[in-house]
Amino acid sequence: MKKRFDLVKMEKVAALAAPLLSIAGLQAQEKPLNVIYIMSDDHTSQSIGAYGSRLASLNPTPNIDELARDGILFENCFCTNSISTPSRACIMTGQYSHRNKVLTLDEKLKSDQEYLADEFHKLGYQTAMVGKWHLGCEPSSFDYYTVLNGHGGQGEYFNPTFQTSELKDKQWPANTKGYKGHSTDIITNITLDWLKHKRDKSRPFFLMHHYKAPHDFFEYAPRYEDYLEDVEIPVPETLFDTDKWGSEGTRGANDSLRHVIGTSISSRHENRTYVNEYKINTGDPKKDTYLAYQEYLKRYLRCVKGIDDNLKRLFDYLKKEGLWENTVIVYTGDQGMMLGEHDLQDKRWMYEESQRMPFIVRNPLSHYRGHKTDLLINNIDFAPTLLELAGGKTPDYMDGRSFASVFDGKEPDNWKDAVYYRYWMHMIHHDIPAHVGIRTKDYKLILFYGRHYDPKREGGPSMSWLKNKKSHLIVPTPVSFELYDMKNDPQEKVNLANDPQYANVLKGLKKKLRDLRKTVGDTDEQYPELKQIIDKALK
Repeated sequence: MKKRFDLVKMEKVAALAAPLLSIAGLQAQEKPLNVIYIMSDDHTSQSIGAYGSRLASLNPTPNIDELARDGILFENCFCTNSISTPSRACIMTGQYSHRNKVLTLDEKLKSDQEYLADEFHKLGYQTAMVGKWHLGCEPSSFDYYTVLNGHGGQGEYFNPTFQTSELKDKQWPANTKGYKGHSTDIITNITLDWLKHKRDKSRPFFLMHHYKAPHDFFEYAPRYEDYLEDVEIPVPETLFDTDKWGSEGTRGANDSLRHVIGTSISSRHENRTYVNEYKINTGDPKKDTYLAYQEYLKRYLRCVKGIDDNLKRLFDYLKKEGLWENTVIVYTGDQGMMLGEHDLQDKRWMYEESQRMPFIVRNPLSHYRGHKTDLLINNIDFAPTLLELAGGKTPDYMDGRSFASVFDGKEPDNWKDAVYYRYWMHMIHHDIPAHVGIRTKDYKLILFYGRHYDPKREGGPSMSWLKNKKSHLIVPTPVSFELYDMKNDPQEKVNLANDPQYANVLKGLKKKLRDLRKTVGDTDEQYPELKQIIDKALK
């Protein structure tokens, strides 16, 4: 991988390079680019070699890394709401969660909100959706679909059932078809079959190719049983060193809530821990945590290995058939994932490993290959960018903006200097408090406001998750700020919110967050209790 992409420098170079055509110019002369959008579930950037994390030495993703060497890697790509269904809704609509109304896992995207597919149709593209959809509705705006069925859209790892538009005699949701084998292999097979036999080869195509892996519970194909078996997985520094991280909102006063907030690797959490799940008990708590971490990561990375191997199959086909040089290829995850950092599992958090999404793009028309860029982007920006690369424009109803000029070596005009985040599912599933925040290139401010957005809704789907919870998990959690210096403390080890030396930084970020909430229209007018708490905190 080459050194970081300096957009300002590259813009000057591009202006001097008269013989070189711009991306837009090339697209005007060539036939339309195909677009393949590849997304895995919970595949976090620190488990991709090209991102250079502690796991890079394991070489977990050689094929994805090769894609990065031939494209552009985005270092500062962030989720607006780090949970599967909301993130996917943001990507499909180009809108924030509060705008598309998919706040949590309970809401469903409406079929008339499949904007990304609709806009590609307007550009003359054939569209297809294969793999994990997880949006609740039929992907009816696509010309073709075969999507995982069961478990609320999660599907099974082994011998999965799919719902498919191939069954013309059956309507959704009864249009099901079963397959034998592992889902990662099967999803690749279905995509290859569509590319070979079902697409209209006279038209450009937009294909969404989504894997279930490496989602919990990390059921990998049997052929990977020995992968990493005798390898020691590097441990994050913050697995054990968590003294200065967090706040009362995530730890409680004097650590009084450590046993109920944030499911853990160690035996800390009372509801779910990998020490207990993997039945580890050596008599030494620190050793138990280490062994549980090793088991967690090996299962996770075996799922990742299956994805990377299958992508080689897909890439080899594209090259063989002459599609490689006329197809934009995107690789990403639907959000990040905590891999033991701060003794946490799962996602949902605004912490870096969860909020950051891997985002790698190979544009065959771009002259800039093997670069990294630190441009701040959100998943709401994906749709506008893909549409511009296909020759279209961003619809007015989308909140996101296109950063397609990056592929010409130019930073977009008047680009954002901060990204917005909000997690709504207060103390549900992995027991994470509701929070809102802002991320700039240098700092991150998180406000844990600790309240469910609609706690009085009787019989609603969200509250049904709480029926087996202990009462103390349902109550509000403390309101608090966390401030991290991302340049000097990228692992977010020290919360600086109460540090006098950072008082002015805190004040400025509070104002920026307050202003950004107004700009994006997320001001909680319909949730008076939340509005009062958040507005008071941000004064």
